[in-house]
Amino acid sequence: MIFVKIVGVTACPSGVAHTYMAAEALKLAGKENGVQILIETQGGAGIENKLMNKDIAEADCVIISNDIDIRGIERFKGKPCLKKSVSTLIKQADSIVKALKSKFENV
Repeated sequence: MIFVKIVGVTACPSGVAHTYMAAEALKLAGKENGVQILIETQGGAGIENKLMNKDIAEADCVIISNDIDIRGIERFKGKPCLKKSVSTLIKQADSIVKALKSKFENV
């Protein structure tokens, strides 16, 4: 069985609801599509669920919300990155995860 692993960071300008809604939408989409997804949130409470270097190294790709600058973006250098707005991640998490799964399970 081929296994796809995605990591990501969500953050929104206010750092409250949408940051966490996007993270939850991506995690749920991962669960529904058999994809491991680990999401770091950079919200009003600071950085939560900080991604470990090992998780980043093992990831097939990275999803970044691009509503605001992400702290520690240099950690993802050399990894395929998909940048989307937080609202897009909330609304289209399932289709985004399905497309990434399709792309990376065949690599």
